[in-house]
Amino acid sequence: MDRLKQYARNAVYIVLVLLVSPWLMLQSFRDGKYRDGFAAKFFGRVPVRNNARPCIWLHAVSVGEINIVATLIPMLRKRWPGHDLYITTTTASGYRLAKNKFAEWEVCYAPLDFSWAIRTAMQRIRPSALLLMELELWPNLIDIASRQDVSVAIVNGRLSEKSHRGYQRIRHWIAPSLQNVDLIAAQNETYAERFLALGSSGDRVVVTGNVKFDSVEFDRFNPRTERLRRLAKIDTDHRVFVAGSTQAPEEQVALTAWQQVSAGHPDLWLLIVPRHPERFDEVARLLDESGLPWVRRSEVDETSGESANEMRPGKDLSARILLVDTIGELAAWWGIADVAFVGGSLGDRGGQNMIEPAAFGAAVCFGPNTKNFRDVTESLIAENAAAVVRDANEMATFLGEHLADRDAEFDSTMGGRASRLVQSQAGATEATGDALAGFVLPNANVSAGRYDAPLRSVPRRMRA
Repeated sequence: MDRLKQYARNAVYIVLVLLVSPWLMLQSFRDGKYRDGFAAKFFGRVPVRNNARPCIWLHAVSVGEINIVATLIPMLRKRWPGHDLYITTTTASGYRLAKNKFAEWEVCYAPLDFSWAIRTAMQRIRPSALLLMELELWPNLIDIASRQDVSVAIVNGRLSEKSHRGYQRIRHWIAPSLQNVDLIAAQNETYAERFLALGSSGDRVVVTGNVKFDSVEFDRFNPRTERLRRLAKIDTDHRVFVAGSTQAPEEQVALTAWQQVSAGHPDLWLLIVPRHPERFDEVARLLDESGLPWVRRSEVDETSGESANEMRPGKDLSARILLVDTIGELAAWWGIADVAFVGGSLGDRGGQNMIEPAAFGAAVCFGPNTKNFRDVTESLIAENAAAVVRDANEMATFLGEHLADRDAEFDSTMGGRASRLVQSQAGATEATGDALAGFVLPNANVSAGRYDAPLRSVPRRMRA
């Protein structure tokens, strides 16, 4: 019966791939997307692990999930020092960041959920446990891992209202696989309830908090941020507006807001960090069309801190606009921000991670569509630690109001309130480690079997 289910899923996946193949080929030809990792994705031909040590396989879709893995790894190394770590990802940007962050461990593209690809990958990796970041409900992957006695956990589990509605429509498809998941470590009680409604076992769902609260930096003068500040030649007395993780048309909105305010603040910089690398050139054209002087981050020399633009005759050296067209630096750039706009929130994407700029004490704003981070945004707004803006005029008003925050007592500012709130939420990483030790990876410090010690905010009805 299990094999029949796998074959049925394979058939559905093949149909879906055929339906979207024209779009995939167009994207591959135009932007170079989806070209890499073909053998790993479709046939499971990932690098072979050649030793006999136990192994933890961590799967993270893209950049955001890779950063969660980076937070978990020190805890995993401390608790399970005898285990190898094997990291897979789905996107090209996630792969590049993972290769840069995890040079010590094997990093490759993950197999797609075809049963033959999963089986081949399992034979090559030979994991003891499979940790899926946030929301990776791939039935064949989960079921085949379970049949091969590989413990499966969903870590930092997140299930938005929209995703939950979608999965409810195919609950009969998802529920049996959720029964094969040994642990769901959910970010909050709302997400935990949604996993239960899809068919998860109540004694395997716990609330451990959001690991992203543990991954942030609070020191604005940390080495990475200071290096970037020197590189861009942004003085400590300059004011900086960072628009990060943006999608169209948020770059134009941020640029318009900056123009409205910068006339009265000649020391105000604008840093734009698009969410997707394939849009870097598109945003560059937008800046060219504005007629304003600007600089690409990729054109800044790492050793001299001088821009290639400075070599070009007639270039205005008064540029105060920087397009960050590099991967994996946004977390450090947030540390320069006096005011931050978190993108993906004016359109329909559902928002991006606003915890990082909040931790640094920036005055944070975002658009009205933040359903992917609803619990975080509600907490920030309730504490008057962030604000919603709907257009360039509201963004400009917010920017102008908070440029003077640096001169005020930090604890009384919006950024100060945001930083305190983030600090109060720390502890999810260790709670996740406790849960893994009880359900998935027993060790000498925590007895094997179901974990009965209380975790952070674990609802009683979610425990056996």
